[in-house]
Amino acid sequence: MSAPDLPSSARVVVIGGGIVGCSTAYHLGKMGWTDVILLERNKLTSGSTWHAAGLVGQLRTSANITQLLGESVALYKRLEAETGLATGWKMNGGLRLACNADRWTEVKRQATTAKSFGLDMQLLTPKEAQELWPLMTVDDVVGAAFLPTDGQANPSDITQALAKGARMAGVTLMEEIGVEAIEVELGKVKAVVTTQGRIACEKVVICAGMWSRALGKLAGVNIPLVAVQHQYMVTEPIEGVPRNLPTLRDPDRLTYYKEEVGGLVAGGYEPNPIPWAQKGIPDGFHFSLLQENWEHFEPLMNLMLGRVPALETAGVRQLINGPESFTPDGNFILGEAPEVKGVFVGAGFNAFGIASGGGAGMALAEWVARGEPPYDLWPVDIRRFGANHRDEGWVRTRTLEAYAKHYTMAWPAEEHASGRPLRRSPLYDRLKAEGAVFGEKLGWERANWFAGEGDEPRDLYSFERPNWFTAVGREHAACRERAVLFDQTSFAKFEMVGPDAEAALSWICANDVDKPPGTLIYTQLLNAKGGIECDLTVARLAADRYYIVTGTGFATHDFDWIARNIPEGLDAKLIDVTSAGATLSLFGPKARDILAALTDDDISNEGFPFGRVKRIGVAGAPVTALRVTYVGELGWELHLPVEFAATVFDALVEAGRPHGLALAGYRAIETLRLEKGYRAWGAEIGPDHSPLVAGLGWAVKLKSNRNFLGREALEAQRARPLPRLLAGFTVDDPGIVLLGRETIYRNGRRAGWLSSGGFGYTLGKPVGYGYVRDPDGVNADYVLSGSYELEVAGVRVPASVSLAPFYDPKMTKVKA
Repeated sequence: MSAPDLPSSARVVVIGGGIVGCSTAYHLGKMGWTDVILLERNKLTSGSTWHAAGLVGQLRTSANITQLLGESVALYKRLEAETGLATGWKMNGGLRLACNADRWTEVKRQATTAKSFGLDMQLLTPKEAQELWPLMTVDDVVGAAFLPTDGQANPSDITQALAKGARMAGVTLMEEIGVEAIEVELGKVKAVVTTQGRIACEKVVICAGMWSRALGKLAGVNIPLVAVQHQYMVTEPIEGVPRNLPTLRDPDRLTYYKEEVGGLVAGGYEPNPIPWAQKGIPDGFHFSLLQENWEHFEPLMNLMLGRVPALETAGVRQLINGPESFTPDGNFILGEAPEVKGVFVGAGFNAFGIASGGGAGMALAEWVARGEPPYDLWPVDIRRFGANHRDEGWVRTRTLEAYAKHYTMAWPAEEHASGRPLRRSPLYDRLKAEGAVFGEKLGWERANWFAGEGDEPRDLYSFERPNWFTAVGREHAACRERAVLFDQTSFAKFEMVGPDAEAALSWICANDVDKPPGTLIYTQLLNAKGGIECDLTVARLAADRYYIVTGTGFATHDFDWIARNIPEGLDAKLIDVTSAGATLSLFGPKARDILAALTDDDISNEGFPFGRVKRIGVAGAPVTALRVTYVGELGWELHLPVEFAATVFDALVEAGRPHGLALAGYRAIETLRLEKGYRAWGAEIGPDHSPLVAGLGWAVKLKSNRNFLGREALEAQRARPLPRLLAGFTVDDPGIVLLGRETIYRNGRRAGWLSSGGFGYTLGKPVGYGYVRDPDGVNADYVLSGSYELEVAGVRVPASVSLAPFYDPKMTKVKA
């Protein structure tokens, strides 16, 4: 194609002609966005799409990601009729095997999750599974699950069909055009410079697979993914392989299978993956494969032979060694980059780009066109990453661990081990010496629990009660009965400063921040639909200064949301001060006695009531004390400069000895907040949930005349019946383990699922929270009048429901 054919401008430039880029272009065209150009450096599908295996599974641990994959299936079913091009789509179902008791528990829980999300996942005996997949031996199989709506596709064909559909809708696709630069001006994308000229544009969508990280750098955008070698074998036709053979995943043998031209495609995820292109992807690498590595594939091959004996005599057509992009957490990457407005990303699909491609393209197109995704996509949002994801070496180390875990057991509360420790609070060594067992979030080492005498100081995972269960119970009881100290230095901490700080936050925050200095405000930040984008605490320090505290994992997301929504023209600036401050949280009925021993300031309930912030001195250190709690007890968050952290920690520990002070970790925080009914963003609340359905209407300034982002949506929602309402559930049998995603039944009918679950040590029983749903509307009477059961790993158990907190519903402990 000659240079004159290249347009000088376009509304949107999509970079990458694989399945995700073509799907995004297709969906933009369907939305009427025709001033769109897709650029491919070589030919369509020439990256990793052409050698993808093509299995299409749907079930994930997130309802919305499951829905997104369901969008792929719906699209693939209709695409051939729409475009006239074959796609190779076959809805032949998907089998998953379990070969030990733990895996069978995992599979049964997955089947319950599928039911929660509206998928028909059937549990089968080994014999029933073998009837669907006659080639396999089942001597070691305990059970299996079958999802009839799973299937497989031909990756190149489906991509070409999407490309044709995009052209039919008026989108331009151009091949053999490379991208040399991405121009950014004043934090916004301006143009794409190609090998054949410059294209001015409003938005750029990077869908370039393992090339995406390098392309992101051209715009100053970080895309945390790396290339990893991935191998699978293609056999000659094998007798007894029908064309409608379901796909098969055999996670205990780390392998997967699909039918192809009467033979099998068979691959897997080895525990020792090999990275590729650590110094950059070679020029001219298109429609290319790496050298076959039979030595590396042999352990997988031996596992396959134990499952499919026919492979021993089958002819091997080819061993495909094709690099693909993988990410540090095994989830793909979607969304607008926080660093530059107008740069969007759809990449890092971890070898399930074909399964995700249709839905991901739909979601990305909506994000580009409307400025927001169609629904909450937090598990794959690019803003889930942080400062630790900028180092490519660290990203590679963590990504190789995630790859190796692709088919290992997905244990509840499992932690990654690689690339640690990285970010440490100044108290790390002190906590470690006291028996802390650490977890990690956004690179931060955080004490999850403290091993006592006789406890093995490491996590031993289980679907039943794990080895930390008793230790966490001790910490929980100490908080309820005496006092505990948490190191929460990893909190994300921002300051909003400037003459217009109040005006900016009044628009962004749903609650009223027009309060006197010294006031603490718990608030949600809403989107235009009334959904909760952030859930945080705002402390007014002065007329022109606010201090904002949010969760560790939301540092990038929440900073981005606040900064983007400061109204134009206001003199207000958001500053990230996370690394400057430590946070020590002191909670429990004895908290005041302990703190009073170290300060001359008045911390009585009259002098320092709940919901206030105050500068005080503690053991010689300047402290910003927040009278707030996430555990349902009297206490303070003590925010202080990092250089004082060790001194104040030592003083609190010493002053706490006579009062039975204990050190406690994040797993106790979780059990305490569940009993108290506090919501967690990403679980009970998020962009799909308004404060009204989440029981947080009291924290919204609807009674005032002040406008705020999301107000119109809430007023409209308030005028009609609510489609769902958040409720708490308990189960009397203390042996039941609630983890979240258990199906809720009301009067025998499916009515939702648990968003989170755990054990309430004070209550002595399991606790969970979830939305009770009904399309005709839900209110308090509806929720409380029902008879409830929860399905746990395929078994229904009776449950009790409540709309009030299970612990201290009148807040007498908190306000003591």
